[in-house]
Amino acid sequence: MQDGRTAKVKNRAPAAVQITAEQLLRDAQERQEAQFRAPRQRVEDFEELDEYRGRKRKEFEERIRRTPGNLKEWTSYASWEASQGQYDRSRSVYERALEVDPRASKLWLSYTEMELKARNVQHARNLFDRAVTLLPRVDLFWYKYVYLEELLENIPGARQVFERWMAWEPEDKAWAAYIKLEERYQELERASEIYKRWVAVRPEPRIWVKWAKFEEDRGMVDRARDVFDTALRFFGDDETEIDKAQAVFAAFAKMETRLKEYERARVIYKFALSRLPRSKSASLYAAYTKFEKQHGTRTTVEATVWSKRRIQYEDEVVADPFNYDTWFDFARLEEDAYRALRDDGESEEELEKAIGRVREVYERAVATVPLANEKRMWRRYIFLWLYYAVFEEIETKDYSRARDIYKAAISVVPHKQFTFAKLWLQYARFEIRRLDLVTARKVLGTSIGMCPKEKLFKGYIDLELELKEFDRARTLYEKYIAHDPTNAGAWIAFASLENALQDIARARAVYELGVGQPTLAMPELLWKSYIDFEVVEGGYERDRTRVRKLYERLVERTGHVKVWISWAIFEGTKLVPPVEEGEEEEEEGLPADLTKAREVFERGYKALKDKGLKEERVVLLEGWKKFEEEHGTPEDVERVEARMPQVTKRWRKLDSGDMEEYWDILFADDEREANPATFKFLQNALAWKTKQGGGDTKTSLLAELLAEESSEEEEEEDDEKSSKEGDQMRD
Repeated sequence: MQDGRTAKVKNRAPAAVQITAEQLLRDAQERQEAQFRAPRQRVEDFEELDEYRGRKRKEFEERIRRTPGNLKEWTSYASWEASQGQYDRSRSVYERALEVDPRASKLWLSYTEMELKARNVQHARNLFDRAVTLLPRVDLFWYKYVYLEELLENIPGARQVFERWMAWEPEDKAWAAYIKLEERYQELERASEIYKRWVAVRPEPRIWVKWAKFEEDRGMVDRARDVFDTALRFFGDDETEIDKAQAVFAAFAKMETRLKEYERARVIYKFALSRLPRSKSASLYAAYTKFEKQHGTRTTVEATVWSKRRIQYEDEVVADPFNYDTWFDFARLEEDAYRALRDDGESEEELEKAIGRVREVYERAVATVPLANEKRMWRRYIFLWLYYAVFEEIETKDYSRARDIYKAAISVVPHKQFTFAKLWLQYARFEIRRLDLVTARKVLGTSIGMCPKEKLFKGYIDLELELKEFDRARTLYEKYIAHDPTNAGAWIAFASLENALQDIARARAVYELGVGQPTLAMPELLWKSYIDFEVVEGGYERDRTRVRKLYERLVERTGHVKVWISWAIFEGTKLVPPVEEGEEEEEEGLPADLTKAREVFERGYKALKDKGLKEERVVLLEGWKKFEEEHGTPEDVERVEARMPQVTKRWRKLDSGDMEEYWDILFADDEREANPATFKFLQNALAWKTKQGGGDTKTSLLAELLAEESSEEEEEEDDEKSSKEGDQMRD
């Protein structure tokens, strides 16, 4: 403890007697000293009473002399005098206090309460009269004054007090209290006059609505309508005032709804919505929508919903005019509204108005041209033109207007930077539907000449093929290939056309030109199509010569492992001509050449081995193994499995001097060529072990080599690590 360290607690076991919090609180309560209380005095006669009163008055006078501004002392003094029955003295004290602070409302309230407790009603009236004259903005005095008069059943006096109060134009609660007074005594005409004065003082919508509701509740419906009519005239047509009148319109319509005057209510809603700005009439639209759902027909309900959604879309397009998704929804809304009106058999005038609304939305939408010439920003915009043209063609049958829309859309797009094939093709299809083939060809020809694109070529070619114009299709394919000779799909489509036309020589020539191109995008597709073509044309009935030559050329060009596998599978597959519908299957065809297939696998394995492609060799062996499992014998499968490699973990030294672990693929034939003596020795040892029956006959010879080689590498690694540690110790 002397060195400042805290003493260690040796015994941490709980005490035998535990002290609870409740016991601590109880002990603290018991040990508190009793508070001092003044002794109670008993007054035996009047002399002692006068002495006591004089002493108390002296104490109160001394207190108010020291602190004359403390109203609590004055109130206590006056209340004590009243408790002694000395009301004159109590009034004197209150009057002296009022001379100190005549605007103290609490003092006035205490004074009046004293008089009322003593049943001095006339004194209380005089006090309330003085209080409301001096403090007319304190509503509590007015309320208590009116309550006193009504309690005394002096209703004319209460009205007189209210009239004095109303002259000061108090808050709405005072007017409501005056009206309730008249309602309690069935003076409804007086109450109506009070409402009239109230709206003259404070012409707010809620006051007008309350007045109309009052007239409706007492059965004066015509007067309630007059009240609403007066209110609407008062607010007028000013934008700020008409916004305030929205509550009046809503209440007016709800009143007519309660009276089951649904047509009146509908007219009021429509009149209000036509005058109110759309941005401020959301609540009124919601009320109108609810009204139509309850009391309207399907047409009126849909019209209400459309009107509400129009407001929403208008706000959205004003906030962001380049949000084309909103324009799509807006235009679709107007189109649905037009179709609904047409299905309901509306008049031509209504249909023309609906068509005008659709066109207006589309015109406003296409006017918002994207600001940047980037195709991603134009994709949604172009569909606005397309939908606009489709609407004019299908719904309104205005074909000249649809044609003008297509022309306008084409003129807007910056074709030097980018174009949209869908736009050109839709325009051409439209002209074909109008039986104007010449114009359709001119449109597509212009598109290819102005901005050649793959989709445009394909669309134009498909059009000519549908029309059976094969010479035109050939010409287009030639232009297509001349435009993009690296497109393998174009060569395949061209050759497929010639093949479909039974012009085998032209198809073969197209394939030859295609595979002879120096650069091709995805050339494997073209080669595969060429090979499939030769299989169909020459392999089923004659021989495999052409296909073999193609595979030879392909492996010389690429040498890919998939080409070798495909070639071998082709050699090992029987070629049977396809069976047409209604014919019996024949067993004719070229038989499979398994020997040739194995030779191809062997050639591929050797070629990949010479290039040092280990992973490709593994892929080839897997394909070879699968082939032997389907077509070969178990000995053939074991022969391929014997060539399968082993994966081992090795270490190599990096340029920084660190050792890196990696996985290496080792083939048995590679080891045979690298270490022939060791391989021969291990082969004999494995044969002896197998003969003795001490091991698995399927144990790979390469596994022994790998185990030996791995142990040698680990020893070298340990030696290197130990040498490094020794160098560090010497340093």
